[in-house]
Amino acid sequence: MSKLMSNYRTIGFIGLGVMGEPICRNLVRKSGVPVIAFDLSPEPLARLAADGAAVAASVADVVNKSDIVFLCLPSAKHVHAVFNGDGILRNIRKGQVVVDLGTSSVNQTRDFAGQLQAKGATWADAPIARTRQAAQDGTLSVMVGATGEIFAAIEPLIRCFATDVTHCGGVGAGQVTKILNNMVLFETVNALSEAVALAKHNGVDPALLLDTLSKGSADSFALRNHGMKAIVPGNFPERAFSTEYALKDLSYALELAGDAGIKIRGAELTGRILQEAIDAGSGGAYFPVIAKYIGRR
Repeated sequence: MSKLMSNYRTIGFIGLGVMGEPICRNLVRKSGVPVIAFDLSPEPLARLAADGAAVAASVADVVNKSDIVFLCLPSAKHVHAVFNGDGILRNIRKGQVVVDLGTSSVNQTRDFAGQLQAKGATWADAPIARTRQAAQDGTLSVMVGATGEIFAAIEPLIRCFATDVTHCGGVGAGQVTKILNNMVLFETVNALSEAVALAKHNGVDPALLLDTLSKGSADSFALRNHGMKAIVPGNFPERAFSTEYALKDLSYALELAGDAGIKIRGAELTGRILQEAIDAGSGGAYFPVIAKYIGRR
């Protein structure tokens, strides 16, 4: 075990959803440090207990029993819920570190960091990118907003579940980077959806179209994954990254643009397209489901 890892004698983990459970499992297996976990759902807790994690009774229990706490929650609203009440702020101790792995509002991130700093503790944003499979394999990409000292201290733990770890700058910079990653992804998936709709209408096979585009300047991760694996076969499962989550993340980009006084028309349009899919009943479906509705407009 790296000496850096021994900075933290116990790891806390809150949020064992689609991404959180495999991330927590990688920490249990690879960190060499005891892990205590909490989620409102008993099933992932039971699975992680079988893998060697301790089970906490509450958010407060996690904070009280750990030196570093990872959060992997669906949205800023959920992070807000564990921060307040009998949660993080009330129970935090001097020297503790909280690492938020979710995508969240930059303003909220900086506000929470300030509140913890006043109590001698630290908030770091470390939003994750890539797929559920990457979370299981420990090959995520993580964008970190923290001081250089904190980044050096937490990076070895993050590398238990990530192969690409980027220090993006101070608190909030990780969120900015991830939010913009997602903004570009959503706009690209909309462009692919439009291309597939037009190809179908003109008698060109969508699979052939995307395979051909993948060999040229229109190639992208989104094309090879969201396009070929979701849009072409019409595969839009629940329990994947949903249309509602996509719109939530895009709203953070629009918030950044509003604060900066910059008009981002492509993102605004993509937000309306996501909302149309939600209104049509696809809010819980994998967000490339927007392709279903292109031909109907």
